[in-house]
Amino acid sequence: MNTREHTEMKMRGSADVSYLGKTVDEMVWEFMEEQGIPGLTLAIVQAPYIPRVVGYGFSDAGQKRLATVNTLWPAGPISQGYVAVAVMQLVESGSVDLDTPASAYVDGLPEQWRRITLRQLLHHASGLADYRGQDGFSLTREWTFEELTALTAELPLRFEPGSEVEQSATNFLLLTEVVGKASGMPYQEFVKKNQFEALGLKHTSFSDGLSLFHQEDLTLSEYVHQIFKTDGKYIDPAETAASYRSDGSAYPQMHSSAFRGFGDVWASAQDISFWDIGLAGGVLIKKPENRAVVYAPWTLPDGRIVPGSAGWQFYHHRGLMDIKGSVPGFSSFLSRFTHPEELVCVTLMANKEDVDFTNLGRRIAGAFGDLLSTNYDDNRLYLAEGQFSVDETTARLEKQLEALDIPVFAKFDHAKNAEEAGLELRPTTVLVFGAPKVGTGLMQADQSIALELPLRIAVWEDEAGSTWLAFPKMKQMALEYGLLNHPVIGNMQKLLEKLVKNAANLY
Repeated sequence: MNTREHTEMKMRGSADVSYLGKTVDEMVWEFMEEQGIPGLTLAIVQAPYIPRVVGYGFSDAGQKRLATVNTLWPAGPISQGYVAVAVMQLVESGSVDLDTPASAYVDGLPEQWRRITLRQLLHHASGLADYRGQDGFSLTREWTFEELTALTAELPLRFEPGSEVEQSATNFLLLTEVVGKASGMPYQEFVKKNQFEALGLKHTSFSDGLSLFHQEDLTLSEYVHQIFKTDGKYIDPAETAASYRSDGSAYPQMHSSAFRGFGDVWASAQDISFWDIGLAGGVLIKKPENRAVVYAPWTLPDGRIVPGSAGWQFYHHRGLMDIKGSVPGFSSFLSRFTHPEELVCVTLMANKEDVDFTNLGRRIAGAFGDLLSTNYDDNRLYLAEGQFSVDETTARLEKQLEALDIPVFAKFDHAKNAEEAGLELRPTTVLVFGAPKVGTGLMQADQSIALELPLRIAVWEDEAGSTWLAFPKMKQMALEYGLLNHPVIGNMQKLLEKLVKNAANLY
């Protein structure tokens, strides 16, 4: 069987859904144990099919509810995508123009906001301060648009509109108001009609509509579930996820108005996958050139290109794009490989905040399509695809290390060394760095681990122009030396992951 035949089998129904010897279930469960995740739902798209949706663990550990196909999770920053679709639907109807200031549609905006265009808002290129970080903001109370904008109305712009990119929930709050004014109907109603109902999404809601989903009161019985025996509404129910702090207290319910346009959508992983299929084609946004706006990078005045729009981030490998992030107590992730030979999407939703699913999502995609693999050893290495050149990525790493007062012992430019030897090599750089106090503790336990120290991160460009960052996984290295339980290992892994993620991504 040739490579293409094998790929076609795997892409369209092969029972082999493993990657580098690990099944999807193994990868997910190991990740959940490492991250301390109580519950998670995974959905896989091989367009136009959704061949796998599965829940793991508890969607509500306190009530012992299982994570299922129907579990509704906070979509978090994925909510920005629904706003972007609404804006582009209004562009197609001729109701708004992207290069017109938002003030043309919304009255009473602060003077310094009045020249900011819809396009700048979509790209987080407005310079508006983020209302979430201001004194007095609360997730649990109800807010009006005017109350939220008042939190930042007197603050100076963080930069000249269009000159930089910085994520701010205020951008998408303002866009929801534009949608409401231009459409003549409340923002939520417009999205419900033109996205939720248009696609038949029965397990998608704004957070203030969650009471419509039937959830059994499990405190009324000594057993877990009983009502389904007499009431069909409770058979395979669409329940909402819950998250708990380390002290056992539940995270409070966020009010929809507090995260309007930035984190107000709740949905099952399967419904998010339905929505993404609709967005990938011409169902939600009809014209290809208008869909392209949602995926367009932003070019700064100095020529730098910021590969992101409407919460999406864009990479090179097989047209990968993803949108991800957290709200208190929850994390969400949606990735899509847009290359015509793959068309694979991965959705992951969990009830723990600040979880980055990027690495896991890529490995899961690799299990469903051979061409989606990194082509490197993901079991031994922690790998991330960057959005910048090797030089810029390396500079971002060096800047972080300097800020943390971590010394760089060496910097190897292997491409330059190859050139001096009369050879060719794509850009490849290795930074060697570390803190002697930390490394010495490991060597005191086993001096032979000196072969692995100081720490190092490699950055290189592959044949497709993608920039990759990698370092050896600390737990695997520690296992080889019998130091798996050494207290330093976990902290080293976290530090390296943080360095790589900040160097690789815009935010």
